[in-house]
Parts: sequence; structure tokens; C-alpha cells
Amino acid sequence: MKYHKLIAGETTGTYVMESPVTEADILRMAQQLAVSRLSKGRALTEPKQVFSHLQTLLQYHEYEVFALLLLDNKHRVIGFRELFRGTLDGASVYPREVVKVALEHNAAAVIMVHNHPSGDPEPSQADRTLTTTLKNALNMVGTRLLDHVVVGYEGCVSLAERGYL
Repeated sequence: MKYHKLIAGETTGTYVMESPVTEADILRMAQQLAVSRLSKGRALTEPKQVFSHLQTLLQYHEYEVFALLLLDNKHRVIGFRELFRGTLDGASVYPREVVKVALEHNAAAVIMVHNHPSGDPEPSQADRTLTTTLKNALNMVGTRLLDHVVVGYEGCVSLAERGYL
């Protein structure tokens, strides 16, 4: 892996490269930037930006990934944890493990996220059922489920925005 030095540009939020980059380099840098935007202590104030970062992290996987964005009581990021990996069209998600991770990180709230490798972010009936199951499990230990975001390269769908929470 070649290292490409990024130099801050004259305008805030812009960068200049010292050498040519490949598409793979650009994708890797975008993922690193998304991770930094979801790093510990960051306050989540713009849902659309959060969706964009989650999409950058998960949209190109060829298998389903289920993750948690763990938040404190002021909705600042505690961490982003990938919990389960699956196949092309599904991942087994265990409520016990989700609750365990939320408790281990002392999360006051969580945002669940998973990708659809097909690219279509439309939630399935199974996604809606899982949302209800996990919301109930998390409620029992005092952790709020703020959203369940489904990611595809066609975009993101928020189950909270759809009224499923």
C-alpha cells in the first residue's frame, strides 16, 4: 500500500495530493475520513451527514454488515462497532450481543446500521421486525434506539424517518 501525503488546501476542508492516486486510494481515504467524522466525542447534529458517513463506510461491502453507532446521553459518539457479518443477502443478528455491546460501552443511545449489498436500501420486513425486537431489548436496559439506517449505494433509508421507531 502506497502512502499518499495529504496537504491541507487553502480552503477549509480541501486537500492537495502530492502524487497521483487510484480509485482504491480515494475510497480508502473516504472511509478513513468517515471514520474520523464518527470518532469518539463527536456530536451528531446533522442526520444527513451521519447517513453520508455510514454510507461511505458500508456501501461497497459484498456481504451484509450490521453495526452499532454507540452514543452518550448528549448524542456524542462513544464508538462505531461492526458486530455481525453475513452473506450477500442477510446477516444473523443476536439481540443479546447487541445489548451486551451497548452495556459494555455504557451507551445511552444507539443507531443501528446495516448495508444491503444489492445497493437498494429499501428496508425489508425482516429489517422492520429486527428493529422492533432490538428496540424492545435495548429499552429493557435503558438504552434508546434512535434509528436503524439501511445503507446501499443508491442511498440510505432511516427507519425512524419512515415511522418504524
